[in-house]
Amino acid sequence: MRVAIAGAGAVGRSIARELIQNGHQVLLIDKDSDAVKPERVPDAEWLLADSCELSSLEEARLDKCDVVIAATGDDKANLVTSLLAKTEFGVPRTVARVNHPNNEWLFSEAWGVDVNVSTPRIMSALVEEAVTVGDLVRLFTFRQGNANLVELTLPADSPYVGKPAGLVPFPDNCALVTILRDGQVYVPGSEQPIEAGDELLFVVQEDREDELERLLAPTEHGS
Repeated sequence: MRVAIAGAGAVGRSIARELIQNGHQVLLIDKDSDAVKPERVPDAEWLLADSCELSSLEEARLDKCDVVIAATGDDKANLVTSLLAKTEFGVPRTVARVNHPNNEWLFSEAWGVDVNVSTPRIMSALVEEAVTVGDLVRLFTFRQGNANLVELTLPADSPYVGKPAGLVPFPDNCALVTILRDGQVYVPGSEQPIEAGDELLFVVQEDREDELERLLAPTEHGS
């Protein structure tokens, strides 16, 4: 897979190293000459250019890329890069970094963004996931499917403690993906019981989240 990353700062370089380690081809693009230092990620291609300019993206051969990641520290630049990648070069997948939470609503398909990654949202979700029981915590949004990856730690007073997962009447458009228990990952087969303290990961349609929360933790949520 060929991946272009706009922004060769600490974030962009870290992503590049990870992708290269996994066997992908990576191009790092940055308009700041001080940031373009190939020795920092020697296995990547480098390009000194402005990713917001069409000519720069043509030079980068974005039409040959499978994924474009807009990882600069400027939300405007990330939006423009994503939009150009999608509309001018037909890149199949765009991922954009959100630096300021107030701008998150802009990072949508209308701006050519398939997936947005908001560091503040991820950090707050991880904090909530670590300390909350019985509350549904949204971890990730699948932009194209109107669905979210969510987590709920099962409270001790849930009516489904000890029940096999297959007997729990989960809402429509909701799938139990995995169960985390005592540091182990369990595949949620129909006979696999769920226990108090289990971290349950679901992919669920957004309009079914409240129903799922009330089902598994009715005491906390007034049911």
